[in-house]
Amino acid sequence: MGQFVVKETKTGFVFNLKASNGQVIATSEVYSSEAACKNGIESVKKNAPIANLEDQTVEPVEKAVNPKFEVYEDKAGEYRFRLKAKNGEVIAASEGYKAKASCLNGIESVQKNAPDAEVVAAE
Repeated sequence: MGQFVVKETKTGFVFNLKASNGQVIATSEVYSSEAACKNGIESVKKNAPIANLEDQTVEPVEKAVNPKFEVYEDKAGEYRFRLKAKNGEVIAASEGYKAKASCLNGIESVQKNAPDAEVVAAE
């Protein structure tokens, strides 16, 4: 089962969603408070399983409605995704992947792990 690991930073709180194998599959923005961070987690749990997919690496881009996962290519040529809530806010983002298939697997992993993931504090 996945885990949301909440960590305090110099500027606030962040979470990492880890798959059952311990790999980080999504990261949050920096939240000003722990409560706001936990609200972000709840939003990921709620939105990830029902999110649409918008592939921005193909032309023409077929716009999807929020909530959605956006797949895009970064400046380094790696594939990444971001999860947007119903209001259009980015609530989680991925690391860079060399292959688009790996990025899509990351999205599947978030959809599978997020709903039942427990919330823990970083050691």
